Amino acid sequence: MTRLPILFAPVLLGLGGLAIAACAPMEGGPAATLPVDGASECKADLYQAYIGRKRSELPRAPAGETWRVACSTCAVTMDYNPRRLTITYDVNTEVVTQMACG
Repeated sequence: MTRLPILFAPVLLGLGGLAIAACAPMEGGPAATLPVDGASECKADLYQAYIGRKRSELPRAPAGETWRVACSTCAVTMDYNPRRLTITYDVNTEVVTQMACG
């Protein structure tokens, strides 16, 4: 029975090394492809004036642009699309609280 832990020690050390390597930054990964001018890619900077206004005042999404309008407590997908404008509004007041890419 005393040999069992000794046999698994290399396996556990190898798994520990993999766990540490998984946390290391990778070249060419998702973070490397994010745009430098993040707010400009989805044009969030152009719509900041709608923060504090009712969601019903939002214009329709212009042709070729992708918008996602969601309440502050609504479930949304976690996929990141740098060209999609995500508009968040307060569920109780229907007031726009945030404009962000994603």
